Amino acid sequence: MSEENSSCCQPAASDVVSAYELIKDKVKHTPVHSSASVNALLGATLFFKCENFQKVGAFKYRGATHAVLKLNDEEARKGVATHSSGNHAAALALAAANRGIPAYIVMPENAPAIKKKAVAGYGGIITYCRSTQQDREETLRVVQQQTGATLIHPYNNINVICGQGTAALELLDEMPDLDVVIAPVGGGGLLSGTATFIKGQYPHVKVFGAEPINADDAFRSLRDGKIYPSLSPSTIADGLLTSLCPLTYSILRSKCDGIFTVSEKGIVNAMRLIWERMKLVVEPSSAVPVGVIAEHPEAFRGKRVGIIVSGGNADLDHLPWLDQSNG
Repeated sequence: MSEENSSCCQPAASDVVSAYELIKDKVKHTPVHSSASVNALLGATLFFKCENFQKVGAFKYRGATHAVLKLNDEEARKGVATHSSGNHAAALALAAANRGIPAYIVMPENAPAIKKKAVAGYGGIITYCRSTQQDREETLRVVQQQTGATLIHPYNNINVICGQGTAALELLDEMPDLDVVIAPVGGGGLLSGTATFIKGQYPHVKVFGAEPINADDAFRSLRDGKIYPSLSPSTIADGLLTSLCPLTYSILRSKCDGIFTVSEKGIVNAMRLIWERMKLVVEPSSAVPVGVIAEHPEAFRGKRVGIIVSGGNADLDHLPWLDQSNG
């Protein structure tokens, strides 16, 4: 499905199931972890769907793999292109390499070093740009014109969204009696796929997004009924810097039960809690849902909560609790 017509309709839960059948032998079925001590601290029973153990260390491999596999042979020969702060870039580079086609990646100059290294290591052909949404999109247009590659947008793509939703499919297959599922939200691909599957198959389960308060465009967009662009966001959750698109906005308006925000200090504290208590290496974006639960305990107290742990590509040279500027 092309980017031009991808926003005209919404996927269904059955599309997520079909995506899973296509990719299930190519992605990892990641584990679900829990911690009695974390549950006691936060007053809820939490189940962590550990996509930090996914290939490339993030859920993004699911959507990228599905989108690459859906290309016809003529499209595939010209390669794929995208813009990403890191995890989608690495995922698309590996998915493309596995099909034997080139991947042209536009990355912001301030992307974490670990993510730049990963993309290059998977064979991605990188072009750097400034970090604003406008600069990313303009640079990508130039790259696409030069190469003829098919755009695989990080979230404005139904095939990507359906692939991302397969993490929730696995989670609910293993833990069908959840009250709530919460996932981080930036551009909205993961949350859209999650909500699409859950509301189609488990309509009684609440689906919430989690977002940094310093990059709260999705929260404001759903609150006010219009899309706000992400303008100069300032958060350590570098995977959540982008804004909703018409496709993800429409899905979340109809299927998401709400978005909660969390402070930068809350993100740091949550990330450290997960590292210390659960021995899980997670990146800041993955800690945002736990930070939300800690800062909004009344919404989750006593509930059985599934959390999509979006990725584990933390920059070990710049762990946020060692940075005194976060507060």
